[in-house]
Amino acid sequence: MRVGSKNTSGFPQSVKIILILTGSAIVVASTFFSNKLANSLALEEQKKIEIWAEATRQLILADETTDLDFIISIIEGNKTIPVILADANGQILSSKNIREPENNVEAFYQSEIERLKVKNPAIEVRLGDTIQYLYYDESLLLRQLYYFPYVQLGIIFIFMLIAYFAFSSSKKAEQNKVWVGLSKETAHQLGTPISSLLAWVDLLRLRHPEDKMINEMSKDVNRLRIIAERFSKIGSVPDLQLVSLNETLASAVNYMSTRTSDKVHIQCEFPDSNHIFLKLNVPLFEWVIENLCKNAIDAMDGSGSIDIRISKTDTECIIDVKDTGKGIDRKKFKTVFSPGFTTKSRGWGLGLSLVKRIIEEYHGGKIFVKSSEINVGTIFRIQLKVG
Repeated sequence: MRVGSKNTSGFPQSVKIILILTGSAIVVASTFFSNKLANSLALEEQKKIEIWAEATRQLILADETTDLDFIISIIEGNKTIPVILADANGQILSSKNIREPENNVEAFYQSEIERLKVKNPAIEVRLGDTIQYLYYDESLLLRQLYYFPYVQLGIIFIFMLIAYFAFSSSKKAEQNKVWVGLSKETAHQLGTPISSLLAWVDLLRLRHPEDKMINEMSKDVNRLRIIAERFSKIGSVPDLQLVSLNETLASAVNYMSTRTSDKVHIQCEFPDSNHIFLKLNVPLFEWVIENLCKNAIDAMDGSGSIDIRISKTDTECIIDVKDTGKGIDRKKFKTVFSPGFTTKSRGWGLGLSLVKRIIEEYHGGKIFVKSSEINVGTIFRIQLKVG
């Protein structure tokens, strides 16, 4: 199960494309019209500043016959556009709509003049032989209009992100309901024939007590009962009990060892002779170990070794399942746990997905690919809390 992939789950590609195209169209349209409006507003502000400069010139040259009220109304009417009036030597004559600092006022204005020279060409105010220069900046409204497309882009991105996660969550919840329903229905349908088979095995044992094959039949039927029990627990709150990890692993390994090729060697290594006790749901946890072993056997093509090594700290128990199989590409370390991921021509690709759910959701632990090397092997790590 290590080389290729077939992933049937996830966000529909068509919906992704529609969301991206819609968002892109909105951003392009918004940017186009915002820039068009901003350019128009910039021209209007430039005209206002030119009128303001002429009004300033008229005010300086005014005599007794000049209508000062009209000129002053024009000058006072500018309440948004920052302006600085300076002479030919750069000395500040007046300013408007500029917030002055408390200290270094002169240096501040000189810095502002240098900045405004680059931004907009100065307007000359001719007073006979004397020339004054009017420097101006964009109004706050115009600057906000320039930034508006980027703000809108951020809002659209957040909206698309929320829509993506909302759709993914609802789809995942829907898929979970389907799998839970399918699992419980499977367990229910298996219940009646398994009960019947158990009764038939008991009857055969009474009639043929010396037949050793009946004991093997009993083991297989009991195995079916355990499998049905596992399926019935999917979607339910698991019943965790304090059990010996040593015995639980030994049981799962023994089952796999008796049903695999002699070319596959499975062994467990515990840190010491003392048993490690953890809160586990035994049927589900054995299912995890069996799935990991089955995947390892597939990856080794039925020949190799599987080493299950256990270590323990004060807070957690670590279980490493190491095989000598084909390995997993690093890019697929997380993908292997996705529902539908499989490299086999048969199967639904649910094994490792169920393993992850059992460990993380039912036992509050973690499972991940610790390391892997192509054609060398893979180590799956399980981390479970102690106590």
